[in-house]
Amino acid sequence: MVLFGKREEPKLSEVMDQGVRRPSNVEAMNNQHRKSVSNRGLTGASALTVRQSIFPITLVTILFFLWGFAYGLLDVLNAKFQNSLNITAAKAGGLQGAYFGAYLIGPPTWAGWVVRKFGYRWAFITGLCIYGIGALMFWPSAVYRSFGGFCGSLFIVGSGLSTLETSANPFIATCGPPRLSEFRLELSQSFQAVGSVVAPLLASRVFFKNTNDTDLSNVQWTYLGIAAFVFLLAVVFFFAPIPEVTDADMALQAEQSSGLTGYVDKPLRKQYKLFFGVAAQFCYVGAQVGVASQFIMYSVESAKISHAAASDRYALGQGLFAVGRFAAAGLMMLMKPRWVLLVFMTGVMIFIAASMGAEGEAGIAMLSLVLFFESCVFPTIFTLSIRGLGRHTKRGSSWIVASVSGGALFPALTGLAADHMTYHKAMCVPLIGFFVAFAFPIYLNTLCAKELDGFRESKIGYTDEDGLAIGDIKQEERKASVVHEEKGVMPTEKELSD
Repeated sequence: MVLFGKREEPKLSEVMDQGVRRPSNVEAMNNQHRKSVSNRGLTGASALTVRQSIFPITLVTILFFLWGFAYGLLDVLNAKFQNSLNITAAKAGGLQGAYFGAYLIGPPTWAGWVVRKFGYRWAFITGLCIYGIGALMFWPSAVYRSFGGFCGSLFIVGSGLSTLETSANPFIATCGPPRLSEFRLELSQSFQAVGSVVAPLLASRVFFKNTNDTDLSNVQWTYLGIAAFVFLLAVVFFFAPIPEVTDADMALQAEQSSGLTGYVDKPLRKQYKLFFGVAAQFCYVGAQVGVASQFIMYSVESAKISHAAASDRYALGQGLFAVGRFAAAGLMMLMKPRWVLLVFMTGVMIFIAASMGAEGEAGIAMLSLVLFFESCVFPTIFTLSIRGLGRHTKRGSSWIVASVSGGALFPALTGLAADHMTYHKAMCVPLIGFFVAFAFPIYLNTLCAKELDGFRESKIGYTDEDGLAIGDIKQEERKASVVHEEKGVMPTEKELSD
Protein backbone atom coordinates (compact mmCIF):
# COMPACT_ATOMS: atom_id res chain seq x y z
CA MET A 1 0.00 0.00 0.00
CA VAL A 2 2.86 2.39 0.80
CA LEU A 3 4.46 1.53 -2.53
CA PHE A 4 1.39 2.68 -4.44
CA GLY A 5 0.84 6.03 -2.80
CA LYS A 6 -0.90 5.58 0.53
CA ARG A 7 1.61 8.03 2.04
CA GLU A 8 0.40 10.63 -0.47
CA GLU A 9 -3.00 10.80 1.24
CA PRO A 10 -3.25 13.55 3.88
CA LYS A 11 -4.69 13.14 7.34
CA LEU A 12 -7.60 15.41 8.16
CA SER A 13 -5.59 17.04 10.95
CA GLU A 14 -2.89 17.95 8.40
CA VAL A 15 -5.48 19.62 6.18
CA MET A 16 -7.05 21.64 8.98
CA ASP A 17 -3.63 22.68 10.31
CA GLN A 18 -3.01 24.47 7.01
CA GLY A 19 -5.52 27.14 8.00
CA VAL A 20 -3.01 29.98 7.92
CA ARG A 21 -1.60 28.85 4.56
CA ARG A 22 -4.87 28.10 2.78
CA PRO A 23 -4.69 29.51 -0.77
CA SER A 24 -7.69 30.96 -2.58
CA ASN A 25 -9.33 29.67 -5.74
CA VAL A 26 -7.71 32.58 -7.59
CA GLU A 27 -4.31 31.23 -6.55
CA ALA A 28 -5.37 27.78 -7.78
CA MET A 29 -6.02 29.25 -11.23
CA ASN A 30 -2.83 31.35 -11.20
CA ASN A 31 -0.59 28.47 -10.11
CA GLN A 32 -1.35 26.21 -13.07
CA HIS A 33 2.32 25.37 -13.37
CA ARG A 34 3.81 22.25 -14.88
CA LYS A 35 5.43 21.04 -11.65
CA SER A 36 3.90 18.18 -9.70
CA VAL A 37 1.74 19.22 -6.72
CA SER A 38 1.75 17.63 -3.28
CA ASN A 39 -1.46 15.67 -2.77
CA ARG A 40 -1.26 16.54 0.96
CA GLY A 41 -1.31 20.29 0.39
CA LEU A 42 -4.18 22.68 -0.32
CA THR A 43 -4.26 24.46 -3.67
CA GLY A 44 -7.49 26.48 -3.30
CA ALA A 45 -9.23 24.34 -5.97
CA SER A 46 -11.88 23.10 -3.51
CA ALA A 47 -13.95 26.22 -4.21
CA LEU A 48 -13.49 26.71 -7.96
CA THR A 49 -16.45 28.51 -9.49
CA VAL A 50 -18.27 27.50 -12.67
CA ARG A 51 -16.52 30.27 -14.59
CA GLN A 52 -13.08 29.20 -13.38
CA SER A 53 -13.68 25.53 -14.19
CA ILE A 54 -15.13 25.98 -17.69
CA PHE A 55 -11.83 26.05 -19.61
CA PRO A 56 -10.11 23.06 -17.93
CA ILE A 57 -13.36 21.05 -18.07
CA THR A 58 -13.72 21.88 -21.77
CA LEU A 59 -10.14 20.84 -22.44
CA VAL A 60 -10.55 17.47 -20.73
CA THR A 61 -13.95 17.01 -22.43
CA ILE A 62 -12.18 17.39 -25.78
CA LEU A 63 -9.85 14.65 -24.55
CA PHE A 64 -12.92 12.50 -23.78
CA PHE A 65 -14.17 12.98 -27.35
CA LEU A 66 -10.79 12.30 -28.94
CA TRP A 67 -10.09 9.12 -27.02
CA GLY A 68 -13.71 8.04 -27.60
CA PHE A 69 -12.98 8.51 -31.31
CA ALA A 70 -9.70 6.59 -31.05
CA TYR A 71 -11.41 3.83 -29.04
CA GLY A 72 -14.18 3.50 -31.63
CA LEU A 73 -11.56 3.32 -34.38
CA LEU A 74 -9.69 0.71 -32.35
CA ASP A 75 -12.68 -1.66 -32.53
CA VAL A 76 -12.65 -1.51 -36.33
CA LEU A 77 -8.88 -1.96 -36.51
CA ASN A 78 -9.05 -4.92 -34.14
CA ALA A 79 -11.70 -6.54 -36.34
CA LYS A 80 -9.38 -6.09 -39.33
CA PHE A 81 -6.59 -7.81 -37.43
CA GLN A 82 -8.84 -10.69 -36.39
CA ASN A 83 -10.06 -11.29 -39.94
CA SER A 84 -6.57 -11.11 -41.40
CA LEU A 85 -5.03 -13.49 -38.84
CA ASN A 86 -8.07 -15.83 -38.74
CA ILE A 87 -8.38 -15.36 -34.99
CA THR A 88 -10.93 -17.75 -33.48
CA ALA A 89 -13.69 -16.76 -31.08
CA ALA A 90 -11.71 -18.24 -28.19
CA LYS A 91 -8.66 -16.17 -29.07
CA ALA A 92 -10.86 -13.11 -29.47
CA GLY A 93 -11.82 -13.63 -25.82
CA GLY A 94 -8.11 -13.53 -25.04
CA LEU A 95 -7.90 -10.14 -26.74
CA GLN A 96 -10.63 -8.80 -24.46
CA GLY A 97 -8.82 -10.30 -21.49
CA ALA A 98 -5.61 -8.50 -22.48
CA TYR A 99 -7.39 -5.16 -22.86
CA PHE A 100 -9.56 -5.27 -19.75
CA GLY A 101 -6.84 -6.98 -17.73
CA ALA A 102 -4.90 -3.73 -17.96
CA TYR A 103 -7.79 -2.03 -16.14
CA LEU A 104 -7.56 -4.58 -13.34
CA ILE A 105 -3.83 -4.02 -12.82
CA GLY A 106 -3.11 -0.37 -13.61
CA PRO A 107 -5.58 1.89 -11.73
CA PRO A 108 -5.17 0.44 -8.20
CA THR A 109 -1.37 0.29 -8.55
CA TRP A 110 0.91 2.52 -10.60
CA ALA A 111 -1.77 4.60 -12.42
CA GLY A 112 -3.39 5.60 -9.14
CA TRP A 113 0.06 6.29 -7.70
CA VAL A 114 0.90 8.71 -10.55
CA VAL A 115 -2.34 10.64 -9.93
CA ARG A 116 -1.65 10.96 -6.18
CA LYS A 117 2.09 11.57 -6.44
CA PHE A 118 2.32 13.94 -9.41
CA GLY A 119 -1.23 15.23 -9.98
CA TYR A 120 -3.76 15.14 -12.79
CA ARG A 121 -1.67 16.90 -15.46
CA TRP A 122 1.13 14.33 -15.34
CA ALA A 123 -1.38 11.48 -15.19
CA PHE A 124 -2.94 12.78 -18.43
CA ILE A 125 0.47 13.00 -20.06
CA THR A 126 1.53 9.55 -18.80
CA GLY A 127 -1.68 7.91 -20.02
CA LEU A 128 -1.42 9.50 -23.46
CA CYS A 129 2.21 8.45 -23.84
CA ILE A 130 1.47 4.84 -22.85
CA TYR A 131 -1.48 4.83 -25.27
CA GLY A 132 0.79 6.12 -28.03
CA ILE A 133 3.42 3.44 -27.34
CA GLY A 134 0.73 0.76 -27.51
CA ALA A 135 -0.48 2.10 -30.87
CA LEU A 136 3.08 2.05 -32.21
CA MET A 137 3.46 -1.58 -31.14
CA PHE A 138 0.70 -2.58 -33.55
CA TRP A 139 3.03 -1.84 -36.49
CA PRO A 140 5.49 -4.71 -35.83
CA SER A 141 2.56 -6.92 -34.80
CA ALA A 142 1.03 -6.33 -38.24
CA VAL A 143 4.32 -6.83 -40.07
CA TYR A 144 4.96 -10.19 -38.39
CA ARG A 145 1.22 -11.01 -38.16
CA SER A 146 1.77 -11.96 -34.52
CA PHE A 147 -1.22 -12.75 -32.28
CA GLY A 148 0.96 -12.51 -29.16
CA GLY A 149 2.19 -9.10 -30.28
CA PHE A 150 -1.39 -8.04 -30.90
CA CYS A 151 -2.38 -9.07 -27.35
CA GLY A 152 0.61 -7.24 -25.89
CA SER A 153 -0.21 -4.10 -27.87
CA LEU A 154 -3.81 -4.19 -26.66
CA PHE A 155 -2.62 -4.56 -23.06
CA ILE A 156 -0.42 -1.46 -23.43
CA VAL A 157 -3.27 0.50 -25.04
CA GLY A 158 -5.57 -0.61 -22.20
CA SER A 159 -2.94 0.54 -19.69
CA GLY A 160 -2.85 3.97 -21.31
CA LEU A 161 -6.63 4.33 -21.45
CA SER A 162 -7.05 3.10 -17.87
CA THR A 163 -4.52 5.73 -16.73
CA LEU A 164 -6.50 8.40 -18.58
CA GLU A 165 -9.73 7.22 -16.95
CA THR A 166 -8.07 7.14 -13.52
CA SER A 167 -7.27 10.83 -13.94
CA ALA A 168 -9.96 12.30 -16.20
CA ASN A 169 -13.06 10.95 -14.42
CA PRO A 170 -12.20 12.27 -10.92
CA PHE A 171 -10.83 15.52 -12.39
CA ILE A 172 -14.13 16.28 -14.13
CA ALA A 173 -16.08 15.22 -11.03
CA THR A 174 -14.11 17.46 -8.63
CA CYS A 175 -13.15 20.50 -10.75
CA GLY A 176 -15.93 22.96 -9.98
CA PRO A 177 -18.91 23.31 -7.63
CA PRO A 178 -19.66 19.96 -5.94
CA ARG A 179 -23.39 20.17 -6.60
CA LEU A 180 -22.74 19.88 -10.37
CA SER A 181 -20.37 16.92 -10.15
CA GLU A 182 -22.67 14.32 -11.72
CA PHE A 183 -23.80 16.71 -14.45
CA ARG A 184 -20.22 17.58 -15.45
CA LEU A 185 -19.06 13.98 -15.82
CA GLU A 186 -22.26 12.92 -17.60
CA LEU A 187 -21.95 15.75 -20.12
CA SER A 188 -18.23 15.15 -20.73
CA GLN A 189 -18.75 11.44 -21.25
CA SER A 190 -21.56 12.24 -23.69
CA PHE A 191 -18.93 13.59 -26.07
CA GLN A 192 -16.88 10.42 -25.58
CA ALA A 193 -19.93 8.44 -26.71
CA VAL A 194 -20.26 10.67 -29.78
CA GLY A 195 -16.62 9.98 -30.69
CA SER A 196 -17.19 6.24 -30.33
CA VAL A 197 -20.15 6.43 -32.74
CA VAL A 198 -18.49 8.66 -35.36
CA ALA A 199 -15.20 6.73 -35.61
CA PRO A 200 -16.55 3.36 -36.89
CA LEU A 201 -18.70 5.15 -39.46
CA LEU A 202 -15.71 7.06 -40.82
CA ALA A 203 -13.56 3.93 -40.75
CA SER A 204 -15.96 1.83 -42.79
CA ARG A 205 -16.87 4.56 -45.27
CA VAL A 206 -13.57 6.44 -45.61
CA PHE A 207 -10.45 4.76 -44.18
CA PHE A 208 -11.11 1.15 -45.28
CA LYS A 209 -13.63 1.60 -48.08
CA ASN A 210 -11.53 -0.05 -50.81
CA THR A 211 -9.47 -2.59 -48.84
CA ASN A 212 -9.86 -6.32 -48.39
CA ASP A 213 -9.86 -8.23 -45.09
CA THR A 214 -6.31 -9.56 -45.44
CA ASP A 215 -4.66 -6.22 -46.28
CA LEU A 216 -3.14 -4.70 -43.11
CA SER A 217 -1.26 -1.81 -44.74
CA ASN A 218 -3.99 0.75 -44.04
CA VAL A 219 -4.36 -0.62 -40.51
CA GLN A 220 -0.64 -0.07 -39.83
CA TRP A 221 -0.73 3.50 -41.06
CA THR A 222 -3.91 4.25 -39.11
CA TYR A 223 -2.32 3.03 -35.88
CA LEU A 224 0.72 5.16 -36.66
CA GLY A 225 -1.57 8.16 -37.13
CA ILE A 226 -3.28 7.46 -33.77
CA ALA A 227 0.12 7.28 -32.06
CA ALA A 228 1.27 10.59 -33.54
CA PHE A 229 -2.01 12.21 -32.57
CA VAL A 230 -1.97 11.11 -28.92
CA PHE A 231 1.68 12.13 -28.53
CA LEU A 232 0.68 15.58 -29.82
CA LEU A 233 -2.13 15.65 -27.24
CA ALA A 234 0.42 14.89 -24.52
CA VAL A 235 2.37 17.99 -25.57
CA VAL A 236 -0.83 20.06 -25.49
CA PHE A 237 -1.56 18.93 -21.93
CA PHE A 238 2.00 19.77 -20.90
CA PHE A 239 1.39 23.43 -21.75
CA ALA A 240 -2.35 23.60 -20.95
CA PRO A 241 -3.52 25.59 -17.87
CA ILE A 242 -4.94 22.89 -15.62
CA PRO A 243 -5.63 23.52 -11.91
CA GLU A 244 -4.69 20.70 -9.56
CA VAL A 245 -7.36 19.36 -7.20
CA THR A 246 -5.67 17.44 -4.38
CA ASP A 247 -7.06 15.02 -1.82
CA ALA A 248 -6.43 17.76 0.75
CA ASP A 249 -8.76 20.05 -1.23
CA MET A 250 -11.45 17.35 -1.29
CA ALA A 251 -11.05 16.76 2.47
CA LEU A 252 -11.55 20.48 3.10
CA GLN A 253 -14.57 20.59 0.80
CA ALA A 254 -16.14 17.57 2.53
CA GLU A 255 -15.52 19.16 5.95
CA GLN A 256 -17.09 22.44 4.82
CA SER A 257 -20.18 20.55 3.62
CA SER A 258 -20.52 18.43 6.76
CA GLY A 259 -23.43 20.47 8.12
CA LEU A 260 -25.53 19.46 5.10
CA THR A 261 -24.16 15.97 4.48
CA GLY A 262 -23.32 14.65 7.94
CA TYR A 263 -19.79 13.95 6.71
CA VAL A 264 -17.42 12.35 9.20
CA ASP A 265 -13.85 11.49 8.23
CA LYS A 266 -13.40 7.70 8.16
CA PRO A 267 -10.60 5.34 7.15
CA LEU A 268 -10.85 3.85 3.69
CA ARG A 269 -11.76 0.41 5.03
CA LYS A 270 -15.04 1.86 6.35
CA GLN A 271 -16.12 3.51 3.07
CA TYR A 272 -18.88 0.95 2.42
CA LYS A 273 -20.61 3.01 -0.28
CA LEU A 274 -17.38 2.96 -2.27
CA PHE A 275 -17.04 -0.83 -1.99
CA PHE A 276 -20.63 -1.37 -3.11
CA GLY A 277 -20.03 1.06 -5.98
CA VAL A 278 -16.95 -0.90 -7.10
CA ALA A 279 -18.93 -4.17 -7.10
CA ALA A 280 -21.85 -2.54 -8.94
CA GLN A 281 -19.53 -1.00 -11.53
CA PHE A 282 -17.72 -4.31 -12.09
CA CYS A 283 -20.98 -6.13 -12.77
CA TYR A 284 -22.48 -3.28 -14.79
CA VAL A 285 -19.51 -2.80 -17.13
CA GLY A 286 -19.22 -6.57 -17.59
CA ALA A 287 -22.91 -6.80 -18.48
CA GLN A 288 -22.69 -3.78 -20.80
CA VAL A 289 -19.74 -5.26 -22.71
CA GLY A 290 -21.51 -8.63 -22.74
CA VAL A 291 -24.53 -7.09 -24.49
CA ALA A 292 -22.36 -5.13 -26.92
CA SER A 293 -20.24 -8.16 -27.84
CA GLN A 294 -23.30 -10.26 -28.77
CA PHE A 295 -25.57 -7.53 -30.18
CA ILE A 296 -24.84 -8.32 -33.84
CA MET A 297 -25.22 -12.09 -33.45
CA TYR A 298 -28.41 -11.55 -31.43
CA SER A 299 -29.79 -9.39 -34.25
CA VAL A 300 -28.94 -12.00 -36.89
CA GLU A 301 -30.70 -14.67 -34.84
CA SER A 302 -33.69 -12.50 -33.93
CA ALA A 303 -34.60 -10.90 -37.27
CA LYS A 304 -32.85 -13.34 -39.66
CA ILE A 305 -30.91 -10.48 -41.25
CA SER A 306 -27.37 -10.30 -42.64
CA HIS A 307 -24.34 -9.37 -40.56
CA ALA A 308 -24.07 -6.09 -42.47
CA ALA A 309 -27.68 -5.19 -41.64
CA ALA A 310 -27.10 -6.25 -38.03
CA SER A 311 -24.06 -3.94 -37.87
CA ASP A 312 -26.28 -1.06 -39.00
CA ARG A 313 -28.72 -1.88 -36.19
CA TYR A 314 -25.83 -1.85 -33.73
CA ALA A 315 -24.70 1.56 -35.01
CA LEU A 316 -28.24 2.81 -34.33
CA GLY A 317 -28.05 1.36 -30.83
CA GLN A 318 -24.75 3.16 -30.22
CA GLY A 319 -26.39 6.37 -31.41
CA LEU A 320 -29.15 5.87 -28.82
CA PHE A 321 -26.44 5.35 -26.21
CA ALA A 322 -24.94 8.76 -27.03
CA VAL A 323 -28.37 10.42 -27.03
CA GLY A 324 -29.12 8.83 -23.67
CA ARG A 325 -26.07 10.43 -22.08
CA PHE A 326 -27.10 13.91 -23.19
CA ALA A 327 -30.65 13.22 -22.00
CA ALA A 328 -29.40 12.05 -18.60
CA ALA A 329 -27.18 15.13 -18.26
CA GLY A 330 -30.23 17.33 -18.87
CA LEU A 331 -32.32 15.39 -16.37
CA MET A 332 -29.65 15.89 -13.70
CA MET A 333 -30.33 19.62 -13.81
CA LEU A 334 -33.96 18.87 -12.92
CA MET A 335 -33.77 15.70 -10.80
CA LYS A 336 -31.51 14.32 -8.13
CA PRO A 337 -28.79 12.14 -9.73
CA ARG A 338 -29.65 9.20 -7.46
CA TRP A 339 -33.18 9.26 -8.91
CA VAL A 340 -31.86 9.47 -12.48
CA LEU A 341 -29.65 6.42 -11.87
CA LEU A 342 -32.58 4.47 -10.42
CA VAL A 343 -34.84 5.35 -13.39
CA PHE A 344 -32.23 4.39 -16.00
CA MET A 345 -31.26 1.15 -14.24
CA THR A 346 -34.96 0.25 -14.03
CA GLY A 347 -35.20 0.78 -17.79
CA VAL A 348 -32.17 -1.47 -18.32
CA MET A 349 -33.73 -4.25 -16.23
CA ILE A 350 -37.08 -4.03 -18.02
CA PHE A 351 -35.72 -4.10 -21.56
CA ILE A 352 -32.95 -6.69 -21.05
CA ALA A 353 -35.63 -9.03 -19.68
CA ALA A 354 -37.93 -8.18 -22.60
CA SER A 355 -35.16 -8.86 -25.11
CA MET A 356 -34.94 -12.47 -23.93
CA GLY A 357 -38.50 -13.16 -25.08
CA ALA A 358 -39.03 -10.79 -28.02
CA GLU A 359 -38.38 -11.98 -31.57
CA GLY A 360 -37.73 -10.24 -34.87
CA GLU A 361 -37.18 -6.50 -35.09
CA ALA A 362 -38.97 -6.14 -31.75
CA GLY A 363 -36.15 -8.02 -30.05
CA ILE A 364 -33.56 -5.75 -31.65
CA ALA A 365 -35.59 -2.72 -30.51
CA MET A 366 -35.62 -4.05 -26.93
CA LEU A 367 -31.83 -4.53 -26.94
CA SER A 368 -31.33 -1.09 -28.51
CA LEU A 369 -33.34 0.44 -25.67
CA VAL A 370 -31.04 -1.37 -23.24
CA LEU A 371 -28.16 0.58 -24.80
CA PHE A 372 -30.13 3.83 -24.39
CA PHE A 373 -30.73 3.25 -20.68
CA GLU A 374 -27.17 2.02 -20.10
CA SER A 375 -25.91 5.44 -21.12
CA CYS A 376 -25.86 7.25 -17.78
CA VAL A 377 -24.97 4.34 -15.52
CA PHE A 378 -21.14 4.30 -15.56
CA PRO A 379 -20.51 8.02 -14.90
CA THR A 380 -23.32 8.26 -12.34
CA ILE A 381 -22.15 5.24 -10.36
CA PHE A 382 -18.67 6.76 -10.47
CA THR A 383 -19.59 10.19 -9.11
CA LEU A 384 -22.05 8.95 -6.48
CA SER A 385 -19.52 6.38 -5.23
CA ILE A 386 -16.81 8.99 -4.59
CA ARG A 387 -19.17 11.43 -2.88
CA GLY A 388 -17.94 12.09 0.64
CA LEU A 389 -14.63 10.23 0.28
CA GLY A 390 -12.74 13.42 1.16
CA ARG A 391 -9.03 12.65 1.49
CA HIS A 392 -9.57 9.21 -0.11
CA THR A 393 -11.08 10.58 -3.34
CA LYS A 394 -8.22 9.77 -5.73
CA ARG A 395 -7.59 6.27 -4.40
CA GLY A 396 -11.31 5.47 -4.35
CA SER A 397 -11.60 6.72 -7.94
CA SER A 398 -8.81 4.41 -9.06
CA TRP A 399 -10.64 1.41 -7.56
CA ILE A 400 -13.83 2.26 -9.44
CA VAL A 401 -11.89 2.55 -12.71
CA ALA A 402 -10.28 -0.84 -11.95
CA SER A 403 -13.78 -2.34 -11.81
CA VAL A 404 -14.02 -1.79 -15.58
CA SER A 405 -12.13 -5.11 -15.69
CA GLY A 406 -15.55 -6.76 -15.40
CA GLY A 407 -15.53 -6.43 -19.19
CA ALA A 408 -13.05 -9.33 -19.31
CA LEU A 409 -15.41 -11.77 -17.56
CA PHE A 410 -19.00 -11.27 -18.69
CA PRO A 411 -18.52 -11.34 -22.51
CA ALA A 412 -16.83 -14.74 -22.25
CA LEU A 413 -19.65 -16.07 -20.05
CA THR A 414 -22.28 -14.62 -22.41
CA GLY A 415 -20.58 -16.21 -25.41
CA LEU A 416 -20.32 -19.54 -23.60
CA ALA A 417 -24.04 -19.42 -22.78
CA ALA A 418 -24.85 -18.58 -26.43
CA ASP A 419 -22.86 -21.62 -27.58
CA HIS A 420 -25.04 -23.92 -25.46
CA MET A 421 -28.41 -22.23 -26.06
CA THR A 422 -29.71 -19.25 -28.07
CA TYR A 423 -28.41 -15.69 -28.08
CA HIS A 424 -31.77 -14.63 -26.65
CA LYS A 425 -31.39 -16.89 -23.63
CA ALA A 426 -27.72 -15.93 -23.28
CA MET A 427 -28.89 -12.45 -22.28
CA CYS A 428 -29.55 -13.97 -18.85
CA VAL A 429 -25.83 -13.49 -18.12
CA PRO A 430 -25.90 -9.68 -18.57
CA LEU A 431 -29.24 -9.70 -16.72
CA ILE A 432 -27.50 -11.09 -13.63
CA GLY A 433 -24.81 -8.42 -13.82
CA PHE A 434 -27.39 -5.66 -14.26
CA PHE A 435 -29.34 -7.00 -11.28
CA VAL A 436 -26.32 -6.54 -8.98
CA ALA A 437 -25.81 -3.03 -10.36
CA PHE A 438 -29.55 -2.31 -9.90
CA ALA A 439 -29.19 -2.95 -6.17
CA PHE A 440 -26.77 0.01 -5.90
CA PRO A 441 -29.24 2.87 -6.69
CA ILE A 442 -31.75 1.19 -4.36
CA TYR A 443 -29.09 1.29 -1.63
CA LEU A 444 -28.28 4.94 -2.41
CA ASN A 445 -31.91 6.04 -2.33
CA THR A 446 -32.66 4.29 0.95
CA LEU A 447 -29.50 4.63 3.07
CA CYS A 448 -27.39 7.44 1.54
CA ALA A 449 -30.03 9.98 0.54
CA LYS A 450 -29.12 12.64 3.16
CA GLU A 451 -25.42 12.60 2.33
CA LEU A 452 -25.94 12.75 -1.45
CA ASP A 453 -28.64 15.43 -1.24
CA GLY A 454 -26.43 17.50 1.07
CA PHE A 455 -23.72 17.74 -1.58
CA ARG A 456 -26.35 18.68 -4.15
CA GLU A 457 -27.58 21.49 -1.87
CA SER A 458 -24.06 22.77 -1.20
CA LYS A 459 -23.31 26.30 -2.45
CA ILE A 460 -19.52 25.84 -2.47
CA GLY A 461 -18.13 27.29 -5.68
CA TYR A 462 -21.07 29.67 -6.14
CA THR A 463 -20.91 33.40 -5.42
CA ASP A 464 -22.77 35.25 -2.67
CA GLU A 465 -24.50 38.62 -2.86
CA ASP A 466 -21.13 40.37 -2.59
CA GLY A 467 -19.71 38.44 -5.52
CA LEU A 468 -17.38 36.36 -3.32
CA ALA A 469 -16.93 32.62 -3.84
CA ILE A 470 -18.62 30.55 -1.15
CA GLY A 471 -16.18 28.11 0.40
CA ASP A 472 -13.10 30.12 -0.57
CA ILE A 473 -11.26 30.56 2.73
CA LYS A 474 -9.25 33.63 1.74
CA GLN A 475 -12.27 35.53 0.43
CA GLU A 476 -14.31 34.63 3.50
CA GLU A 477 -11.48 35.82 5.75
CA ARG A 478 -11.31 39.15 3.92
CA LYS A 479 -15.10 39.51 4.21
CA ALA A 480 -14.92 38.81 7.96
CA SER A 481 -12.16 41.38 8.36
CA VAL A 482 -14.21 44.03 6.57
CA VAL A 483 -17.25 43.32 8.77
CA HIS A 484 -15.17 43.59 11.96
CA GLU A 485 -13.49 46.80 10.78
CA GLU A 486 -16.89 48.36 10.16
CA LYS A 487 -17.80 47.44 13.76
CA GLY A 488 -14.52 48.88 15.01
CA VAL A 489 -13.14 45.57 16.32
CA MET A 490 -10.53 43.10 15.07
CA PRO A 491 -11.49 39.50 14.28
CA THR A 492 -10.10 36.86 16.59
CA GLU A 493 -7.75 34.14 15.35
CA LYS A 494 -10.49 31.55 15.95
CA GLU A 495 -12.98 33.51 13.79
CA LEU A 496 -10.45 33.71 10.96
CA SER A 497 -9.65 30.01 11.14
CA ASP A 498 -13.37 29.14 11.18
